[in-house]
Amino acid sequence: MTKAYWISAYQSINDDDALAAYAKLAGPSLSAAGGTFLARGMPAAVKESGLQMRTVLIEFDSLDAALTAYDSPGYKEALEKLGTNAVVREIRIIEGV
Repeated sequence: MTKAYWISAYQSINDDDALAAYAKLAGPSLSAAGGTFLARGMPAAVKESGLQMRTVLIEFDSLDAALTAYDSPGYKEALEKLGTNAVVREIRIIEGV
């Protein structure tokens, strides 16, 4: 089975408290769904057209596991803490090679 990776790239953080409340719930929820946090934080280096933005990389055993984690009740609860304007980010879920 091919692993899958969840990549969150934060373009801006507008509410640090909301992000902290989200992270408090999201981390355990995604870990319980089988996610392994591989990296999180600001990049050590940005090359080519990249942007200096907070990035999170999570590994899952499969694409289905990653998609199920995103749709899980625990993660939905975490998203509620984030609200609608606390962050501007992209989440990409891709299969490994």
